[in-house]
Amino acid sequence: LLGPPGPRAPEQSSNGLWAAKQAGAKHVVRMSAVNAAFNAPTINSRLHALSDAEVAASGIPYTILKPHFFAQNLIMMAAGSIAQDGAMYMAMGEGRVGIIDSRDISDFAAHVLTHPGHEGKTYTLTGPASLNMHQVSEAIGKGIGKPVKYIPIPVEAAQQAMTQMGMDPWMINFLSDYMKAYSSNWGDFANGEFQRVTGKAPRGIDQFVRDFAGAFGKK
Repeated sequence: LLGPPGPRAPEQSSNGLWAAKQAGAKHVVRMSAVNAAFNAPTINSRLHALSDAEVAASGIPYTILKPHFFAQNLIMMAAGSIAQDGAMYMAMGEGRVGIIDSRDISDFAAHVLTHPGHEGKTYTLTGPASLNMHQVSEAIGKGIGKPVKYIPIPVEAAQQAMTQMGMDPWMINFLSDYMKAYSSNWGDFANGEFQRVTGKAPRGIDQFVRDFAGAFGKK
């Protein structure tokens, strides 16, 4: 059960869950978000908590996945500036995050859908290490063969840039929440959940950069 972020996310998740129940689904795996909780500092996390609670109360055997910051977010947020001038301009402060490759999230979901014993469980998924953006920029530079520098910017500057790009106010608020939370080290952790369940190590930032070096400007 996977839906896009937005103000109608709980409604969409509810409709998907209801359809699954009407169809007689025997197991629902729901993709939530890292640290989803009713008291979380991000609107996305709070909305996910609503849908997590609904899934848990549905009567259908369920598994909830709470993945951390996607490595693939870096392509959306920084690939253009890295390719153009070798810099990452991001409002993440000095915060660390347990970055996970989204391919590992899908691998994990496939595993729990095809192996018994995961019903009623919630898994928080991270990559192998919690990294700040200086470490990420260093890894990207190494992978593409040119120096890359992380330049922290104020959240207000990021908001202005997103407005100029034409993003709607809800999405700007959604992303700003995360920037503020991650800057305060709300996401500074990594765990061994992925490897414990699947039996293999999650992809690290170095492998991610190797696999997507072209997106960051490597010829």
